[in-house]
Amino acid sequence: MLRKRLSLDEATRSKDLGGKTYIVTGANSGVGLETTRQLVRQGGHVVLACRRTDAGEEAARSFSGLKGSHEVMRLDLADLQSVRDFVATFTSDHDRLDGLACNAGLVSMGRTPEYTPDGLEMTIAVSYFGHFLLTELLLYTLRASAPSRMAIVSSVVHAGSAKNRPNVNLDDLNYRRRDFRGFAAYAEAKVATVLYAKELAERLDGTGVSVFSLHPGWARSNFGSGGSLPIRVAMAVMRPLSRLVSDSNEESAQTTLHCLLSDSAANHSGAYFSQSSVLYRDKPCRQGGWPMETPNPNAKNMETARRLVDMSYEVVGLGRAERAV
Repeated sequence: MLRKRLSLDEATRSKDLGGKTYIVTGANSGVGLETTRQLVRQGGHVVLACRRTDAGEEAARSFSGLKGSHEVMRLDLADLQSVRDFVATFTSDHDRLDGLACNAGLVSMGRTPEYTPDGLEMTIAVSYFGHFLLTELLLYTLRASAPSRMAIVSSVVHAGSAKNRPNVNLDDLNYRRRDFRGFAAYAEAKVATVLYAKELAERLDGTGVSVFSLHPGWARSNFGSGGSLPIRVAMAVMRPLSRLVSDSNEESAQTTLHCLLSDSAANHSGAYFSQSSVLYRDKPCRQGGWPMETPNPNAKNMETARRLVDMSYEVVGLGRAERAV
């Protein structure tokens, strides 16, 4: 039996996004590129936030003839100053932000942790801390543009299994004292994204800004291409077989687009959304859901979420005067 993939309904796919502005991180390839393409197709103006602007410009050539518009801006989520510079440039040029898609991410597959210039472990820096600072600095603009939305990409790996549910280690988020395992660090970072979405949604209740975390599916993107040689070889061997159960980048972009555009998603701020996926260890989750209850209780603990956010303010150097809420 073929797996049923979740897809935008025609009403959402045909919305006119003229006059609306979006930011998509990691927009030069994969799910980010297809998310951007659909927003531009529907008439939106999209800022492609990319570490490599040349790759962003090359990818954007494929938008020729589409209804909307775009621009490419440099954003390196592993560098907190780059995040600040990006926001300063964006807010000087734009007075509205209708949707923020925190799409970029990576998994560090070395045997020892890699650290950013700010001293953060690379996986959680890109997937969580960089997006945390980006979002917090853009909250004024998101609130002024309400109704507006923010969607942050998590992963099926945040769910774990009944015998092993990942959690955030608030005592050592950057692996200074723990043994490092790449996929464990990735799972922890993705739990952090789900917790952040829940905390932010609670904080923004009544403002008109909706917040979501999501699993896009098993995308056939270039994710993992920068890993070690054994990882790259394994992925190359698996690729022909994985096509039977994985998703195209366009199919994987559907959940992000649903969160950013659909009328129904706005009724579920703080919720987790998921494309159907064979990668869930919990069988009931494999059909996905818009929204879907995460099976990981650690990703629903609001006390942990609040502690994580309080700690994150300190980690990224965000003082009280810079906090929108």
